[in-house]
Amino acid sequence: MSDTPFGFGLPPEEPEDGDEGKEKDQQSGGGQGPANPFGFGTPGFGGPGADNPFAAMFGSLNPTDLGAAFQQLGQMLSYEGGPVNWDMAKQIARQTVSQGTSDGVKDASVGPSDRTAVEEAVRLADLWLDDATSLPSGSGSAVAWSRAEWVEATLPAWQELVDPVAERVGAAMGDVLPEEMQAMAGPLIGMMRSMGGAMFGTQIGQAVGVLAGEVVGSTDIGLPLGPVGRAALLPVNIEAFGKDLGVPKEEVRLYLALREAAHQRLFAHVPWLRSHLFGAVDGYARGIKVDTAKLEDVVGQFDPQNPEQLQDALQQGMFQPEDTPEQKAALARLETALALVEGWVDAVVHAAAKPRLSSADALRETLRRRRATGGPAEQTFATLIGLELRPRRLRDASRLWASLTDARGADGRDALWAHPDMLPTASDLDDPDGFVHREQLDFSELDKMLGEAAQKPDLRKKDDQEKGDDTE
Repeated sequence: MSDTPFGFGLPPEEPEDGDEGKEKDQQSGGGQGPANPFGFGTPGFGGPGADNPFAAMFGSLNPTDLGAAFQQLGQMLSYEGGPVNWDMAKQIARQTVSQGTSDGVKDASVGPSDRTAVEEAVRLADLWLDDATSLPSGSGSAVAWSRAEWVEATLPAWQELVDPVAERVGAAMGDVLPEEMQAMAGPLIGMMRSMGGAMFGTQIGQAVGVLAGEVVGSTDIGLPLGPVGRAALLPVNIEAFGKDLGVPKEEVRLYLALREAAHQRLFAHVPWLRSHLFGAVDGYARGIKVDTAKLEDVVGQFDPQNPEQLQDALQQGMFQPEDTPEQKAALARLETALALVEGWVDAVVHAAAKPRLSSADALRETLRRRRATGGPAEQTFATLIGLELRPRRLRDASRLWASLTDARGADGRDALWAHPDMLPTASDLDDPDGFVHREQLDFSELDKMLGEAAQKPDLRKKDDQEKGDDTE
C-alpha cells in the first residue's frame, strides 16, 4: 500500500521516463483499440492538454465522442445493480457486432429468402432425425437470426453463467482492504464495485459480441442459450463457415440444422438436463478463487481517473481453480456432461446424415475440430470466468453412444437420458465396451414405488374423510 490514503495515488506530473514513458502509457491501453472500448485517451496529466482536465481525462476526442464518453462514464459510476452491468454488456455486444468480424463480414438483417431456407432446413432435419432417435421433435419453431438478434436472445443465459463468478470479484474488492479501513473507504469501495460491474459488463459484452460473429446456431457451445423450443440458425455466419469448405451451401445449412434440431430434441425432452448442465457450471464456479494478490495490486494503485486498470486486470484473468478433490470432481462432472451432450448429438446427426449427404463425413470432422479448439470468444470467457466450455472427450462420448446404438438400438440408447444416474461417467468413457454390455439399473420400478408412496397419504386422507361422513 502506498502512503496516500487507501493507496489511491495521483498520477505523476510527468512520466518518469520522459518521452519513453509517454509511449509506454499510450501502448498500455490509452489508444482507441479493443482494450479501450470507451475510447478514453490517456495522454496523462503531463501530456498534451495538461491544463485541460477534460483533455487529460479523455484525450483528443471530438465533441460527439466526448459526450458519449461522459455518458458511458456516468453509467459506470451510477450503476448500482448486480455484479455485472448487463445493460452495458448488451450495449458493448451490439457495438461489437456492428463493427463486423475480422474478415470484414458485417451483420445484416435476415431477409425472407433466408428465413424460408432456415425453416425448410429445420423441417427436413427433423424428418431425418425421426429415423435416428426416439426423442420427438423439440423445435416448436425455426428462426433465422442476425448476430444482433442472437445477442439479445442469449444474454439471459450468459447472465446465469457469469453472475456467480462476478459476484466473487465484487466481494473480493472490498475484502482486500484492511477491515479498519473498509468503513472509511466505503464510498470509494462502492465506486470501485460500480466500475467493476461496468468493466465486467464491458468484457462480457465484447466476448458475446465476438462470439456472435462465430456461432451458427443457439446451441454451439453445448448449452441451451436461446429460448426453449426455438431452433435458430444464423445465415450470415453459416455463409462464412461454409465459404472455403467446397461443400454446397444447402448441404452445409442442412447439416447445421440437423445439429441444432438434435440439441433441441435433447433439451426439450430431458427436463432435468438444463439444470444439470448449469448446475455443473455453478458447482465448478464455487471452487474458483480470486487471485487476491493481483487484485490487491490493482486496488493499491487504483486511480479513479484511469478506470481501464480494472478492465485490464479482468482481461488478464483473476481466477485460479482450487486444487482440491471437490474441485477436480466438479470439473470432471462438467466436462463429462458437456461431452455426453455433444457426443450424443454428434452420433445421432451422423446416423441421420451419413446415408443422405455426401459431405457428411467432412462436415462432421470440421465441426469436431472447431468445437474442440474453440474460438477467440471462448478463450475470453475462459479468462473471465476461469472456465472453458469445451467437450474435451467428444470423440470418446460419440463412440460410446454409437456403440450403445449398435447394442441396444436407438430406444435403448436414448432411454439412458431418463435419469441422470443412468448416464455414463468419466470412467465409462475410458471403458465404453464395459458400459455398453453392463446391466443398467432400471429406474422404472423405483419411480413407480415412489409414485405409489406419494399417493398413499392422499388415499388415507380420503378414507378418513369418508369415515367421518359415515359417522355423521
